[in-house]
Amino acid sequence: MEYLDQLKRSISITNPPQRIISLVPSQTELLVDLGLEERLVGVTKFCVHPKGMKKRKTIVGGTKNYRIEVIESLKPDLIIGNKEENEQSGIEELMEKYPVWMSDIYTLEDSLDMIGSFGEMLGVEEKAEEMIKQLNSDFALPPAKKGTAIYLIWKDPIMVAGRNTFIDEMMDFAGFDNLIRTSRYPQLTSEELVKLNPEYLLLSSEPFPFKDMHIQYFQSILPKAKVRLVDGEIFSWYGSRLLSAKEYCGNL
Repeated sequence: MEYLDQLKRSISITNPPQRIISLVPSQTELLVDLGLEERLVGVTKFCVHPKGMKKRKTIVGGTKNYRIEVIESLKPDLIIGNKEENEQSGIEELMEKYPVWMSDIYTLEDSLDMIGSFGEMLGVEEKAEEMIKQLNSDFALPPAKKGTAIYLIWKDPIMVAGRNTFIDEMMDFAGFDNLIRTSRYPQLTSEELVKLNPEYLLLSSEPFPFKDMHIQYFQSILPKAKVRLVDGEIFSWYGSRLLSAKEYCGNL
């Protein structure tokens, strides 16, 4: 069978794949929640959900660097990756040897399209459609608007989430007006942060692990802002983790 991935590439797969490697933590969790854990043979060292996954499956490296010899030993009939999270040259090397299905996620619609594609490609259409139906229901009624916000993903240098990112999409759903108008993940100085004067400053738990101790510094330079630690998985994991988004964002 031929399937199109989200890079509009056609990949050929024979039968529903039985030996899957996932190179993206959020997609690993999605595969498990679709009932496909037994078919997962390899994951990354960052695939922390569900708990114990790294002990039950073979680690093939990180999201940027892969242990090609380990991947070869697993004899995968499908590898699943993501354009933003995975390193291009390594992915291209894998594409020469294996069917590699790539996601490319910016919006909720992209996420739903990915879930539907997994359902069709992996023979779990019913579970995928149930998940899509629930997410459509959850996102149809977003929480109340909260105010302007800036979302930090890194501390030194200060890096923030801008437009054309899934985080920006989730900020909007959660009721925040993202003050960063430029694309992707620009850097800011402390002075620029102060000048923007957000009502909310959101410190993400990943990729930089912001903690309570960081609140004090940012509160000192933005005394009027509401500085919040937020769950980075809710804002940037675009698979089944989204099923927790409505309740979480409603309580922020």
